[in-house]
This record gives sequence, structure tokens and C-alpha cells, in this order.
Amino acid sequence: MNEKTPKQIVSELDKYIVGQFQAKKSVAIALRNRWRSKRLATELKDDVIPKNILMIGSTGVGKTEIARRIAKLVQAPFIKVEATKFTEVGYIGRDVESIIRDLAEKAIQIVKSNHLQKVESDAKIIVDEKILDCFMEEQGENKNQFELLFNNLENNEPKELSISAEAAAVIEQEKLQKKAELRNKLLNQELEDELIEVYVEDNKGPMVGMIAGAGLEEIGSNIQDMLGNLLPKKQKKKKITVKNARKIFMQEEAQKMIDMDNVINEGLDLAQNNGIVFIDEIDKIAGRNNSSGPDVSREGVQRDILPIVEGTTVNTKYGAVKTDHILFIAAGAFHISKPSELIPELQGRFPIRVELTNLSEADFKQILTEPANSLIKQYQAMLMAENVKITFKLEAIEELAKMAHKVNEQMENIGARRLYTMLEKLLEDLSFEAPELSGTTVIIDQQYVKDKLGHIIIDEDLSRFIL
Repeated sequence: MNEKTPKQIVSELDKYIVGQFQAKKSVAIALRNRWRSKRLATELKDDVIPKNILMIGSTGVGKTEIARRIAKLVQAPFIKVEATKFTEVGYIGRDVESIIRDLAEKAIQIVKSNHLQKVESDAKIIVDEKILDCFMEEQGENKNQFELLFNNLENNEPKELSISAEAAAVIEQEKLQKKAELRNKLLNQELEDELIEVYVEDNKGPMVGMIAGAGLEEIGSNIQDMLGNLLPKKQKKKKITVKNARKIFMQEEAQKMIDMDNVINEGLDLAQNNGIVFIDEIDKIAGRNNSSGPDVSREGVQRDILPIVEGTTVNTKYGAVKTDHILFIAAGAFHISKPSELIPELQGRFPIRVELTNLSEADFKQILTEPANSLIKQYQAMLMAENVKITFKLEAIEELAKMAHKVNEQMENIGARRLYTMLEKLLEDLSFEAPELSGTTVIIDQQYVKDKLGHIIIDEDLSRFIL
């Protein structure tokens, strides 16, 4: 578990997300509380559960990004789901328990990846030998010398043949010398594009496409696995490059070296103690049910989500997962509905509520320049691939920030996502002509921004379609 302090966590988030200090502070405290709970006495540890968070704010203000970056920061299994994708039991759609099944799958993938990395160096030695054997087989160097000699027949009658010890030693020496030469070339990556014949598993498993519907996806997955394990593995011969063969062999050999039982046990433990579930668009299932119509299952979905958030045990194909210590972060714009319109039991399970503020002109300016992965840096790197250097003057960045803020005020507020459409439109012609501009430097100033976007901003009807 990551041992960063709340201040250090917020500092890390500041590298990628502008503003929203209160939201960052809340998730940082939630993560630190996990670290604290692991140091409690056993009798108290089970009673301390995570304080789930409800984020309230318009689209594009950083709700999803905060949760995603937090999970990456602490290397925790993270699942993002949309509340609107689920239906209550009895309706067609995904059941809410699939959230925990997906989380368990993600956790096991993380643990498996870590185990594979640990055995990578040992697996590489075996893989290199397998590749060398493939070369030797193709060149006939490892064939039985006596078998070759018996192919020399006269009148279809075999001769009595013998080979001296000295000749056998010479043949063996030549074989070892040839293998040593190939090994040196392999280590120096001189054979990466050479073709070799390998046997690979035919992954065309049995089709179980008829199983569908709410609650049946786990059954389908289990049947698929069961049939796959019962039937013998089919192999086929394939001619591929050494580079691709190495990937296949590495996967096969590393898989043999890890204990999947341990991986599954560690993965389930990771999911139920460190897992983070982000439930987006929760405002879309808020509000009381109508007697009929498309919203009939709103409250039903809330009631199905409730046991998972409260703490229950969900059966997966790997084993049971307890949800008591999973951190749930819910988010929604709540433009039409209000958090108070969620059922009272679900409201009580999200004790921490954070309201994210709309982005200001100053925030847009920071988003364009300060984050480690800022949009301007991304576009500069993309065009540098064509050997075209673009430089943004401060006045151009300020004009972009001003325009983005203005468009968000005039139309639907989509937060920082507005910058994606504006920058794409701004650099559209430049991206199209970049191959012919190789070796040049392009300066983006205030006038350039006005020329490309000014007429769209003025024409509100046009900006609704373009920006």
C-alpha cells in the first residue's frame, strides 16, 4: 500500500489536474485512512470501513481524472462504471454484481503482471534456447547423423554404416560452434526479422455465444473456461519472425513459472482491500420512479447498488469477494436531480460530499500549460514527429482560455473538454499540411488564434456545431 501523506498525494494530483483542491483533499484523506486502518488491532480493523465519496460537478471538471489518477498512484485495481448501464433484477441489462467481478478480474491481472515481471529474466534464458533450437532444426544441425547416413541407399538396400568417435566429435563440435554463432547474433538482436517455424496454441475456443442477458454473463464465462480446460489444447505450426516468437514463448514460459493459485488469492485480497470503484452518472438514476416508461427501474438500480456499497459478498469465478473495504466514489452533475433524491439508504453510504467548481478563465490557462500531460505539450510532441516545431505565445494561450470560458458560458458547459475541440480546430490546417512543413517552426500568436476561431465564436449558431 502506498505510504504517501495526504499532502504528497495532492501534490502528485496537481501535476495532472488543475484546481479542485477540496476533491483532491477528500480522496487523499480516504487513501491515507486505508493506510491507517491496516495498522489497527485485528479486533478493530474489520469495523473501520472506507468513507465513500460523492463528487458533484459539471462534466469536464476533473471528477473521473481524480479517481483514475488516484488508483494509478497507489497501484490499486480501479473500475469505472456508468450507473445508467445497469438495471434492476428482472430487466434486460447488466446486473450490479458484474462491477465486483470486473474489479476482481482487474486485480488478478495486476498481480499476475507483477509475478510475470519477477520471472521475466529466468524465462528469457529458456526462450532464447527455444529460439535457437528452432533455428537448429530448420538448418538440420540437430538431426540424428545416423538417420542422414541411412538415407544414402543403393538399389533400395541399406549399407552397413559406421562412424568413428573422432568424426562424431567433429560433428558435435561444429554443431556447438554453429549454435554459439547463432546465440551471439540473437543476443545482438541481429535475427529479429528472421522467420522461424514454431508451434502455437490455436486459441479458437468453443463458442458460447447463446448465453446472454442480465446475470448470465458469469455463467457464460464459467462455461467457456470449463470447456476450454476439458478439451485438449490444439497446436498449429506457424512461420513468424523471431521478434514475435519471443513474445509468444515469453508468455508461455513465464506462465509456467508462476503459481496461479497464489496469483488468484493475492488478486482477490487486493480487490477487496484496495479496490476502487468509480460510479459515474449516478445523478441519472436519482429521483423517484414513474409508474411506467424508461425510468421505471431507477430506484431499483439504487437498491441493487446499495448492498454492494454497504458490504456484501459477491461470488466470482475466482472465488468470493467481500465489498466491505472497497472504496466507492460516485459522481454526477446533478443539474436536473439533486443528491437528496437518491434513496436515503444510499445517501448515507456516501458520507463525504464534494462539490467541484466550474472552470474559470485562469483555470483554462493553467490546464493548457501546467500539467505534465497538458494539451499543448501533446500537440507539440505530435507535430514534432513530423519535424515541425510549434511555439505558443502567452497571448495565444490567454486568448484560447478566454474563448473556451466564453463558449462554455454561452452554451452547454463541458468544462476542460472544450479545449479539445478548440485546439483541434485551431491546428487542423497545420496538422493537414505538416508533412510538407518538415523542418519549419510555426509561431502561434493571438492573431493566429483569432483568425482560426474568431468567426466561430462570434457566430453562436455555428459554434454550437463546431465547438
